[in-house]
Amino acid sequence: MSSGKDCEPQTLTKPTLGEREAVELVDRVFGLKVSWITSLPSYDDQNFHVRVSAGGADEYVLKITNSEDSQEPDLIEAQTQAMMFLSAEGFPSATPHLTKDGNIMSLESGGTRPGSQKYMVRLLTYLPGTPVAKITTNAQILYEIGRLAASMDKVLTEKFQHPSKKSLHRGQFIWNLANVPLLDQYIYALGQNEYRAVVEQVIEQFKGKVIPKLSSFRACINHGDLNDHNILVDSSSASLENPQYRVSGILDFSDMSYGYYVFEVAIAIMYMMIESPDPLSVGGHILAGFESVLLLTAEERGALFLLVSGRFAQSLVIAAHTALLYPENKEYLTITAKTGWKHLMTMFEMGQEAVEKMWFETAQAYTHHAPA
Repeated sequence: MSSGKDCEPQTLTKPTLGEREAVELVDRVFGLKVSWITSLPSYDDQNFHVRVSAGGADEYVLKITNSEDSQEPDLIEAQTQAMMFLSAEGFPSATPHLTKDGNIMSLESGGTRPGSQKYMVRLLTYLPGTPVAKITTNAQILYEIGRLAASMDKVLTEKFQHPSKKSLHRGQFIWNLANVPLLDQYIYALGQNEYRAVVEQVIEQFKGKVIPKLSSFRACINHGDLNDHNILVDSSSASLENPQYRVSGILDFSDMSYGYYVFEVAIAIMYMMIESPDPLSVGGHILAGFESVLLLTAEERGALFLLVSGRFAQSLVIAAHTALLYPENKEYLTITAKTGWKHLMTMFEMGQEAVEKMWFETAQAYTHHAPA
């Protein structure tokens, strides 16, 4: 869910290639003949699922990056190199099929007219699996997702080295969780209602209670978007009553940036709440999985409620703003809003103390028992 290099989602230009143009692109840039193609939903880039008749893997995702982010080749290079690094480390992330010139990406024109937008194009291996959004989550997979979030950030922070890595310092990037205060300039998109009042409360509390503590949090590289559509799973058991899942794919690294370990667990909690039949219980299972790899400090734990609330605010406000700009993509842009507002309101009605008590007691129970 990238939104440009700075806090200006309005500058985005989403690619609008047709299937015929996409097929031609795969042939011309990557030297592969497409036998089947279909478009995939996306936030601000354009993605196609393609099958090819020969040449390495059979299935790929053609990823055409929006024109704004395409102007930052170092950033896309860093994200792609991180995906390759994680794959080599045993994580289920996609890897790029090289262009005919031996590169991992290519800047291409989005049309034949003079002045056509330029888009960065990559062909990534297609990862099998079912999005978490399509399953009924249980404690076991939530724990696994928490563990994955910590493991991925830890290995990226401690071992990933590449000259383009410095581009992950993204200052004013609107989706970085440190930048919740930047929502002030987009809040108009909500209109005047009770939702706006809660978001304003989140922003003010975030400014007063989270921002001053950032320097005490442990810094790391964040994936930044472990949502229920970016994590794929498959079932490792035949039991319908108690399915056991494993993560089979991690998608969309376009929100990668330098942040803090506690950001990743907060983002995962927020997105896993969206589809859960018991959303408030989600946090404890994810926290337990995360802390099986990396224990949070008292300061980090104390910020968790507002960080989760802050991510709800980011997702809901930016989606509302972007939907005004791209009404044709409103249904996809506002996926989170269908249940997100309800969950954010419930969290604030219960209050920080009660929600944290539930999360921390659930996580504590895992120190005595293996995950269910």
